[in-house]
Amino acid sequence: MPAKKHRGGLSAWSLFVLFFTIISVTLIARHCYPNPKVVQQSQHQYWRRVPLKSTRGIIQDVKGNALVISETRPTFAVDPSRITSEDLDALSQILSPDITAKVYASLHTKSQFMWLTRKPSSEQAAKLIDLRKKSRALIQIDEPYRKYTNQGLMAHVLGFCDTDNRGQAGIEQAWDSTLYNPPGQRIVVRRPGTQTSTLFDPEPERRTVTPVITLTLDSRIQYVVEKHLFKTAEQEGAKWAVALCMNPNTGEIIATASYPTFDPQDRRNLDVEALSNSAVSRGYEPGSTFKPIYLGIALERGWVQKDDMFFCPARLKVADGYIRESDARVALGNIDTEQLLIKSSNVGMAQIGVKSDRGKTYESLQALGFGREADVELPGVARGILPYPENWRGITPANIAIGQGLAVTPLQLVTAMAAVVNGGKLMSPYIVKQAVNSLGEVVYKGEPKVMREVMTPETTAWLRGAMRKVILEGTGRRAATEVTEVAGKTGTAQVAEGGKYAKGKYVGSFIGFWPYEDPKYIMLIAIGEPSKGRFYGGDIAAPVFKSIVEEMAELEYFL
Repeated sequence: MPAKKHRGGLSAWSLFVLFFTIISVTLIARHCYPNPKVVQQSQHQYWRRVPLKSTRGIIQDVKGNALVISETRPTFAVDPSRITSEDLDALSQILSPDITAKVYASLHTKSQFMWLTRKPSSEQAAKLIDLRKKSRALIQIDEPYRKYTNQGLMAHVLGFCDTDNRGQAGIEQAWDSTLYNPPGQRIVVRRPGTQTSTLFDPEPERRTVTPVITLTLDSRIQYVVEKHLFKTAEQEGAKWAVALCMNPNTGEIIATASYPTFDPQDRRNLDVEALSNSAVSRGYEPGSTFKPIYLGIALERGWVQKDDMFFCPARLKVADGYIRESDARVALGNIDTEQLLIKSSNVGMAQIGVKSDRGKTYESLQALGFGREADVELPGVARGILPYPENWRGITPANIAIGQGLAVTPLQLVTAMAAVVNGGKLMSPYIVKQAVNSLGEVVYKGEPKVMREVMTPETTAWLRGAMRKVILEGTGRRAATEVTEVAGKTGTAQVAEGGKYAKGKYVGSFIGFWPYEDPKYIMLIAIGEPSKGRFYGGDIAAPVFKSIVEEMAELEYFL
């Protein structure tokens, strides 16, 4: 029997086929060629890509002791579309008002993901974890976290990272490209009917080994140096203080400390001044610790002889000013070249400065590294201030001879004095022993490097002998110790402010080396602007030097 036709002339089967075709085409179009806006909206309902930082490398000391490692710490986000009034009340009891205000504001948007807090404190994290058990809105993600194993030890050297694990200071900043691994992504998956989100990482493992930066520092010696330096700085009410210990024969930095300091893991109440690593970034007038270096230049250039005699009144008129002894009431009379160092005579050194050739002196000081950035593997290295010789007018040549009128960094001073100690070789300072990247490749190896010969062995041997007598007979007696023979030089410098010297502000310092016959260490101690009455380097810095040397000797004995 033929199919019944409608008025339009189409049979029922034809209508069925037409309807089926329309439905099929629609389904195919919706599934194979969906509206991009619909796809984006549906995907945000069920999953979201969340950027995550991978583990940074390890920083360790010269003995292989880990100083900085990476751990995981929970980070929390929230889905505003699922948040309840109970959640809001609970969050207001845990988080700061500004964060909860942002959560409230997000309720009026279409956002389905918002960071709450990144790597919070353990106490805050515990409260959020507990809340997450009751709330469908909270999302927990474990992120890498930098742990400084000795809290504030070596803070200025190690530096710190920001929330996204990028280095912001110290080794963390200088070696960020080696320590840092590019961020990965995790997908937050929403599963209907559950209270939690499931996280997984779709990316394969990107690294083969953990990067390692090995420093030349010894954490045991570093602890000793920081303990004694910080104690004295606090007792004397110092504005700043520095200690820097180096192997004079290689340029390896063994320990370095800067005061005030900070805790890299807790910077909430951090004073900006504490971030400055004074060992490499602070320029100051070195005072009498500069005299052995200047005298070495004068001896090398022939401007003074070892047996010359100098008449030293209590003060000396030089051009447009006066040079005074540290005790302006005491005249030293007739003394020889060696006594200039032993008694730390300003007047005698000024006489050498006046007759020195300015241009050649400038060249020699530059050759010793002054006025130049030290090539050390740290950020924020300063050049210091070495005036051009055409600006050495009036009393300036005499001032420079006694360590005034120029600014040096502690690292520059120690590096230059190391040349006196090791026989005349200017070594390039270094603080990184080795750097290994995530592929296991050694990308850097710190090694001794002689930059240039700056003095003859004969001149340096004579200077070392004079500096030994500074300890036995002169201003450095308080640095003497029975555990070893030390040699060195004290320094007391006024602080320049606004083009003139500030009343009552000084830097007391001591630089010394040991053992005297075969030096293995050289160390500078500088106490900046003490406020409790004492300020002479022999009184305030030399005892710190002695205490550190004695405790380092105990470490060597027991190891």
